[in-house]
Amino acid sequence: MACISFSSETGNNSGNQMRPHYKPNHIPDPNYVRILDTTLRDGEQSPGAAMTPHQKLNIARQLAKLGVDVIEAGFPCSSKDDFAAVKMIAQEVGSNVDDDGYVPVIAGVARCNEKDIEIVWEAVKGAKRPRISTFIATSEIHMKHKLKKTKEEVLDIACRMVMFARSLGCDDVQFVPEDAARSEKEFLYEILGEVIKAGATTIDIPDTVGIAMPWEFGKLIADIKTNTHGIENVVIVTHCHNDLGLAVANTIMGARAGARQLEVTMNGIGERAGNAALEEVVMALKCSGLDVFDGLYTTINTEHILNTSKMVEEYTNMHLQPHKALVGANAFIHESGWMLKHKATYEIILSESIGLERSNEIGIVLGKFRYVM
Repeated sequence: MACISFSSETGNNSGNQMRPHYKPNHIPDPNYVRILDTTLRDGEQSPGAAMTPHQKLNIARQLAKLGVDVIEAGFPCSSKDDFAAVKMIAQEVGSNVDDDGYVPVIAGVARCNEKDIEIVWEAVKGAKRPRISTFIATSEIHMKHKLKKTKEEVLDIACRMVMFARSLGCDDVQFVPEDAARSEKEFLYEILGEVIKAGATTIDIPDTVGIAMPWEFGKLIADIKTNTHGIENVVIVTHCHNDLGLAVANTIMGARAGARQLEVTMNGIGERAGNAALEEVVMALKCSGLDVFDGLYTTINTEHILNTSKMVEEYTNMHLQPHKALVGANAFIHESGWMLKHKATYEIILSESIGLERSNEIGIVLGKFRYVM
């Protein structure tokens, strides 16, 4: 059976498996999947979701309790407040090493220009594991209408800016070809190969407008693995938007195809229709990692999911629909009387595994229907 059993669980879906030693461009265990949370950057781009620096620091602390591998703390060049928040997170959360040696990577996002990259480095360099994530668009529509640049110009800028980021002393540089899902594949292979040579350690493949079907996105990751020179020397990443409601499915298909860092937000918040939801991606791997995903696992402490979800909901004032998967008010409430016979008839995970302690152990409510087909 693909789903977890109703026995005692730990927050780590992998049982005795431990978080591998962190190296920017390599994961020693091929089954380990890094989780990057971008609630504080992409999530904050949700209309009306702006947070204060203190609120962002509190969420970063909670994300560290959750055990995310990378906290994308913000876009430091966007405002003085965001710079201050990212710097504060880097110095506090990014320097707090626990007894097991865990400390999250703290990343800041920059456009591919020297000023942005310098500001990000100034913000994140106080962390034990600082990362610069720099992006430039690679799709024809973006290059023509937004950047007004040729492929050759974009390629040159990308390589120079990755080298510039490395020259500042940062040994963890993530490169993002914005709108990769709509980019010409041959150009994508070329620019990725060149930025790897320039020093990129992580290659982020975004479905920026949420247009890809799951099988298309999985094939994109597989094709990049097959056709990009030097790709074996970096970590491949998914960053999926939810415009068609497929962000989680695309993220999971990317993992199946070889991506080993998954970029997500708490509650799936983000620009437009949002991003892949951390809780859904993590629990899908926890539920089916051994069977469906050939042993893929994270070390997320899932018992902190609900508290993290509620904190993000409160600070952003973005209220969850009751039927939101896992963290919605109705996620563990039933009308079916069969639950009285055995919980596993209609619950695939224990509510306690995400931190939900129910006063009504079974979660039964009286409703219109007395039977289930």
